[in-house]
Amino acid sequence: MSRVQLALRVADLEGSVAFYSRLFGTEPAKRRPGYANFAVTEPPLKLVLIEGAPGEDTRLDHLGVEVSTTEEVAAATARLAESGLATLEETDTSCCHALQDKVWVHGPGREPWEVYVVKADADTRDKAVPAAGCCG
Repeated sequence: MSRVQLALRVADLEGSVAFYSRLFGTEPAKRRPGYANFAVTEPPLKLVLIEGAPGEDTRLDHLGVEVSTTEEVAAATARLAESGLATLEETDTSCCHALQDKVWVHGPGREPWEVYVVKADADTRDKAVPAAGCCG
């Protein structure tokens, strides 16, 4: 299984949770203070909502592709590097309330993309990744 991830920074987390629950017909898969994520079955999507500053417009935080295994992350890392993209690898990192292995790349507009696997649940939301994103 793999699915695209869209992480949005939202000023009104509760209003956004209510809106996206209605839009996709499902409740969040995970709720934490200042954070919610949806595992949408149709269309396959991981929607992440990260609480931003009050009154701030919703903006893109980062994009991603969730995969099932660490081996898939390693394969993506090799493929991306072989194609000439600069990669930033993280192993056993705690980010967005999950223990993850991941690789980061940036699109031409500096938009951060991650290919990641969730290995376990975690209490930590923020992980400071230089120029990469991830909830911080």
